[in-house]
Amino acid sequence: MDIPLKNSLFDICPAKRVPLTERLLRIAVPFVIGGFYILLCFLFMPYESALLLGGLMLGYLVPPAGKESIVPLGIALGIPWWLIAFSIGLMDVLAGIFMALNCDVAVKIPLLGRWIRRFLEKGNEFVSKRPWLEKFYFSGVVLFVMFPLQGSGGIGGSLVGWMIGLSPGRTLLAITIGAFLGCTLIAIGSQAIRDLLLSNPAAGILALVAVIATLVISYSFYRWKIR
Repeated sequence: MDIPLKNSLFDICPAKRVPLTERLLRIAVPFVIGGFYILLCFLFMPYESALLLGGLMLGYLVPPAGKESIVPLGIALGIPWWLIAFSIGLMDVLAGIFMALNCDVAVKIPLLGRWIRRFLEKGNEFVSKRPWLEKFYFSGVVLFVMFPLQGSGGIGGSLVGWMIGLSPGRTLLAITIGAFLGCTLIAIGSQAIRDLLLSNPAAGILALVAVIATLVISYSFYRWKIR
């Protein structure tokens, strides 16, 4: 499946070869935003805490890490729930910005490009197994990014938005909403379990086991439904 070529600042791929200056600007935008955020963290947080937060944000980029594992880990390590939720949500948004501006470059990145091409080649099958994506359209992308499904996140959300016909701008908005909502819900739940473990270890362990069991059963059912 070919990637559509359009010519607009926030379209998924320029229609023609862009000048070097514009290309560098497109690539730099998400990195500048992310770098500025990390700088703020180091300015206003203890050095060790900022270093830990930065490491978790980078770790989120390495498969199979996801928001469902990085956010609870950050809370367990003492990072405030709202801060880890915003930081990991921001990573999805930055990935969405990179895809919106540089999808034609992303497909040429060795490992990432191979994954994108494989994702697009199975595009029709992927969407047909998830009819709710087309049914809910914009909200479908929000839900896709919000829940920790395989391939979800800023990059997967960008591709899904394109496949169901969303404009890159609306796709990026859907990714932003889904990323922050998903990370916030996971963070609040994780914080509640952490507080329960500290105040009542037995009840906390039971709650943790129940949550893990629910997630495993839900994911197994989801995988069975899309076969």
